[in-house]
Amino acid sequence: MIPRENIRNVAIVAHVDHGKTTLVDHLLRQAGTFRSNEHVAERVMDSNDLEREKGITILAKNTAVSYKGMQINIIDTPGHADFGGEVERGLRLVDGVILLVDAAEGPLPQTRFVLTKALAMGLKTVLVINKIDRQDARAPEVLDLVYSLYIDLGADDKQLEMPVLYTVARQGQASTSLEVPGKTLEPLYDAIIKHIPPPAASEEKTPQLLVANLDYDDYVGRLAVGRVQAGRFTPNMPVAVVREGGKVEQGKIVKLFGFSGLKRVEIQDAGPGEIVSIAGIEDVSIGDTFGDPEKPVALPRITVDEPTMMMIFKVNDGPLAGKEGKFVTSRNLRERLYREAYRNVAVRVEDTETPDAFRVVGRGELALAVIIENMRREGYELTASNPEPITKHIDGVLHEPMELVFCDVPENSVGVVTERMGPRKGRMADMTQLGSGRTRLQFRIPARGLIGFRSEFLTITRGEGIMSSQFDGFEPWFGYIPKRKSGAIVSDRLGDTVPYALFSIQERGALFVAAGTTVYEGMIIGEHAHESELNVNCCREKKLTNIRAAGRDENVILTTPREMGLEKALEWIADDELVEVTPKSVRMRKKALAVGERYRAERDRKREERAADAE
Repeated sequence: MIPRENIRNVAIVAHVDHGKTTLVDHLLRQAGTFRSNEHVAERVMDSNDLEREKGITILAKNTAVSYKGMQINIIDTPGHADFGGEVERGLRLVDGVILLVDAAEGPLPQTRFVLTKALAMGLKTVLVINKIDRQDARAPEVLDLVYSLYIDLGADDKQLEMPVLYTVARQGQASTSLEVPGKTLEPLYDAIIKHIPPPAASEEKTPQLLVANLDYDDYVGRLAVGRVQAGRFTPNMPVAVVREGGKVEQGKIVKLFGFSGLKRVEIQDAGPGEIVSIAGIEDVSIGDTFGDPEKPVALPRITVDEPTMMMIFKVNDGPLAGKEGKFVTSRNLRERLYREAYRNVAVRVEDTETPDAFRVVGRGELALAVIIENMRREGYELTASNPEPITKHIDGVLHEPMELVFCDVPENSVGVVTERMGPRKGRMADMTQLGSGRTRLQFRIPARGLIGFRSEFLTITRGEGIMSSQFDGFEPWFGYIPKRKSGAIVSDRLGDTVPYALFSIQERGALFVAAGTTVYEGMIIGEHAHESELNVNCCREKKLTNIRAAGRDENVILTTPREMGLEKALEWIADDELVEVTPKSVRMRKKALAVGERYRAERDRKREERAADAE
């Protein structure tokens, strides 16, 4: 058992892309975690395939290093607002945070979010201003902005007295002064040991542990990860599991693991402050408490901010269903979604009126897209609807979630970004000159107004814009927001696309499919240049005759189709459309596949609108 005074539990929190995972890499290397000849991947904490592909952290993960006889447990947290539930869960394990801020970009929405949570929990902070080697770095100004943020959030004098370090994370350098360049990360280790307090002594003598994460091991099964709050835990020890609602069940610890670097190490006992994994209790949930079998005392359960986005996940009922996936039934889909909600505290799954459709509620469209992408890779087939905001009634008035949006753009893009925000009900709250020809715009906008805007934003800023957002409360419903000006080009039959047919269709808009792609009636194959929907025969072949005619053959040259990945497809679809996801394909389709059904649905909708206007 490690003495409580020799333990430091710290989380690294920051906005996305400010360098958290890179800093953890060098903290592990300089603590001697890896052998000198060991090959170590870059961003080693991003162990998930999806994390490596996207270049972002999705799941909070913990590691541990030893430094001067001290055990430092480090929690690497996501920086994207959609994965805020992981941050809130990670903060329950620690006694302090390393707040990482980019020396050029300064504090951004997620910086404010994580700092709000840390200050509310009374956690001590160590401020690290990273990327001071950037050409546009402005560390002194960023430091003033961080102090302003602390004051805005109501920090007291003790919380304002924090150590400030300047780092270049990718080179593993830290310094307490801008004038003196750093050589190693020793100043950061020393600041953690000096300023982050050890775990507080608990008045409770009986064992207590709050489950903050779940893991799985091929040999011992389900693992519950948590921090020992009080008492002592040992292998083969009987424990009481206090579940939601106060229900108590008995269990037994089979194995006890601690953390050393990236490995789990079997240990014989664990005391207050230690972060451990416990094997032997299968049906455990995040937020459960392990306690004394005779008089269990429950710890406060983990709570996260309410979700703001909702999607309907439905069984794939298209003509090509079951041809590419392994899990295609509603039972498979339901089990997988409830398993996701079981281990992800920021996600909620609800049954709907129809047995093959499920309402999935999450923090944002990216968080929901990650769930779909993981399911797709596991062999599931499903359809997903357009993301919608979660509304609620306050004093009898319909309210919708708002977002605070920060856009860092080149100065020549300010006008077009402001113009595009107008129809989406975005209102400018602030505009700041950042220097180097860049401007930061701040908008308040309904969450539904942001759906589909990210890809448009990158287009209008020529890929040079940086956009981030944060949930900012509820406001009365803003009314109709136009989503997409263009209509869809829809296939009217089942078959394979033919170059001859696509050649004439491509003049009407942008194609999403190449020649030889299998399509079906109701499948969207392109974006129409006009607002109306266009039904086409994309399988039409050229009629051949035995009469030779000079100059009759046109040279068929097809433009490269626009690639629509999962996230782009979810942003693009309208209310009457779905994204069909299989392990090999991402397709877009109409909810009603038959042309006649779509015509009748549109006619009924217009009648209802006229009736509503007449009233």
